[in-house]
Amino acid sequence: MLYCTVHALGELAVLFPISGAFAVYNSRFIDPVWGFAMGWNYALYWLVTLPLELTAASITLSFWSGARNVNPAAWVVIFYIVVVLINFFGVRGYGEAEFIFSIIKVLAVIGFCILGIIIVTGGVGPQGYLGAHYWYDPGAFNHGFKGLRSTFVTAALSFGGTELVGLTAAETENPRKSPPTAVKQVFWRICLFYMVSLTIVGCPVTYTNDQLLNGSSSSDTNASPFVIAVKNAGIAAVPSIMNPVILIAVLSVGNSSICGFSRTLAALADRGQAPRFLRYIDQAGRPLLAIIFASAVGLLCFIVAAGDDTRTQAFNWMLAISGLSSVMTWASICACHIRFRAAWKHNGYNVSELPFTSQPGVAFFEAYLSFPVVLAFYLAFKLWKRPAFKRIQDIDVTSGRRELDLADILAFERAEQAG
Repeated sequence: MLYCTVHALGELAVLFPISGAFAVYNSRFIDPVWGFAMGWNYALYWLVTLPLELTAASITLSFWSGARNVNPAAWVVIFYIVVVLINFFGVRGYGEAEFIFSIIKVLAVIGFCILGIIIVTGGVGPQGYLGAHYWYDPGAFNHGFKGLRSTFVTAALSFGGTELVGLTAAETENPRKSPPTAVKQVFWRICLFYMVSLTIVGCPVTYTNDQLLNGSSSSDTNASPFVIAVKNAGIAAVPSIMNPVILIAVLSVGNSSICGFSRTLAALADRGQAPRFLRYIDQAGRPLLAIIFASAVGLLCFIVAAGDDTRTQAFNWMLAISGLSSVMTWASICACHIRFRAAWKHNGYNVSELPFTSQPGVAFFEAYLSFPVVLAFYLAFKLWKRPAFKRIQDIDVTSGRRELDLADILAFERAEQAG
């Protein structure tokens, strides 16, 4: 879904490199009222993401016993100042910071994937060979479709921010080159950072592990599955390495939240759909007043000082708002792309005239239709009947087997030769 959405957005962003693209595209290709609604929906998404991520950072820090003795608000102050200062350096500062954050995250994910494979195959740790044991005991797809559906909001939040490639297209030096390059990298980002890493982390850690967030254990409840996997394998140093990486990832999202919120707010103000003073952009291309406003809203992150129960409730509500907001944004981007293609054809233009064309079109499905069909049948039957994955020791190699009789084979060959 996200792959198709980003390609659709890339096609629009290359042809129309406009700052605050989402609100403008919705007003231009669908309806001005819908553009107003979706513009503020996207602004709301980033508005709650900053305090959400800084709250998550304070939760992650409690993994260390020493950090638990410090007021969470003290850590939030440090993270808040860092994120705000980065955005005052403009899109260049944002890009440089994200470049550094991304290198650290990529190296960490690749390192964990390698370490995860070693743990699963029994190369390290007392657990021995695990393989796909936890995929059938207690099993994948907990609670069937209901469980899959309940994780959708969290998954949507994890994928959120990928659409920023369209939001900042107007601020790039070469809008005809930079957005297509970023769009084409999305496929590999999805495969490496989500599909591969989550498949691997599902092998050494089961969802019933009481060390997970919201588990029943009173200690280490804030450890991530990555940290739990290496800790259970007896590797003492890695958890203290992985948690800083998780903090960097959280700060990266917080950094993106101010960038996304300020640009969207400035675009709405420019169209008269937000207070006019927020439209101000300085000579460096920074929407300064919008950045200040976004930073002020980010002060909601200090709700962490209200106590664990209040912090958890606030975290869950902000998660619900931001997760579903991103899904609505993606759906609206796809609707804009469909409407644009219809208007493009109506005005006598051809798809070949577009500087960048979205790949997942009719030709894409003509070439690869069999894969989603097979996948749909597999998942439907898996969720319906929930059969266990065949283990090597459970494979039947006896029933229906035909025993080879050497005498019969020789007699058959002689008969063939005689004939």
